[in-house]
Parts: sequence; structure tokens; C-alpha cells
Amino acid sequence: MLGVKISRIEYPKSQEIIDLSADAKSVRLDIYVEDGNNTVYNIEMQTTENKNLPKRTRYYQGMIDLNILEKGENYRGLKRSFVIFVCTFDLFGEGRHIYTFENRCIQNPKLGLGDDTTKIILNTKGTMDDVTPEMKRLLNFIDGKEPEDDFTRELAEAVQSVRKNEKWRLDYMTLQMNYQEKYEEGIEYEKEKTVERLIGLGKFSIEDIAAVTELPIERVKEIANMQPV
Repeated sequence: MLGVKISRIEYPKSQEIIDLSADAKSVRLDIYVEDGNNTVYNIEMQTTENKNLPKRTRYYQGMIDLNILEKGENYRGLKRSFVIFVCTFDLFGEGRHIYTFENRCIQNPKLGLGDDTTKIILNTKGTMDDVTPEMKRLLNFIDGKEPEDDFTRELAEAVQSVRKNEKWRLDYMTLQMNYQEKYEEGIEYEKEKTVERLIGLGKFSIEDIAAVTELPIERVKEIANMQPV
């Protein structure tokens, strides 16, 4: 994808958690690794379309930088970094397999800021001839298609091996349950916020709000009772 060879991977960390303070929003990174050339790579999988993804790349980038730089250390200590999202949808709708973003001058796009940060969004649904055949086969495999070369066949075998392993299967199921719980918590939170907004309008009955949000009437009443008079 980047057109470079990585000589070695240092300190590979899967599901790295960056939690800087009790008041800050923590980040759980899918893959966080460093190479032998002072470069950090964060790779994320995204299977559900989310318009907030560009803001997420910004937040992840900032958190990674804060995690790297010790208090009082010079900014030169910041490493070159890549935040990469592999998406099973085309976020920007241009048909590209790869969207690469760097900070550049609006008045002179040829002038780069030189802050050593790159954000890449990969799209498994791309239609352009804009990546190598090897990269296209990998994206096709991630998108659910059959393996097309030795590399993706090795990946498919590794996936099957992991799924057959009882311990890994349990870990995988537990992780899926955690993700599902977080997803459901997010839906519940949005429903409750909708209830608050509808109550604030003062135009709808408790029964109508419960019907629209699909929340129990008792829960809608609880939220209503917590609202300031």
C-alpha cells in the first residue's frame, strides 16, 4: 500500500488502549505497531459506514502523538505516523480503492506542511485501477471474495486455523459480544437523547415518544422526571 519495505516490526501491540487521563476519551486501537525506522502504524477495520470517520482519524492521530511524546520532551521526538482505516464501503463515493491525506497549503498544494502525518482510507468497494494487483486482491479478500493469490490463500488458512482454535474462538466470541454491547449502548444513548429533545419541545405525549423511540413507557417517564422544570 505504501510502496515501501518494512525491515522489521517492533513492539507489536494488538488492541492497544490509549487512556491518558480519567477525563479524556480513551482509544482502543485495532493494530498499533512501530517499524525500525521510527514510524508508527495504526490500522483499523471499519465495516459500518460512519460519516464521523474523518474526525476519528484526527482524534486517533492526536492521541497517538500524545502517547508517544513524554512530558517535557521536544516535539522532534514525534515519530512519523500513519493512521489507516480499511473500510468495506466507499466513504467519499469516488470509486477509489485508496484515499491518502496529508496536510498541505491551500494556496499552494505542492507545499506540504512536513508534519510527518498521513491518513489513509482504503475502500474494498473501489472500481478504479489505482492500486497494485496485489493490493486489489487483498481488498477483494477483505470484502469477502475468494482468495486469488498465494498471500490471500495464506490469510484464509490463518483465519480458518484461528477459528478452529477453541481458545481463540472464545476470545473472538467475547470480543464480538463486547462490540455488540457497545453498539447497543450507543443506540440506547441516542434514543434517550431523542426522548430528551422531544420532551423539551413540549408537543408530544409520553406514549407518542415511547412509540417513536421504541423505549418502554416507564423509561420515558423516568427521563421526563429527570428533566429540569
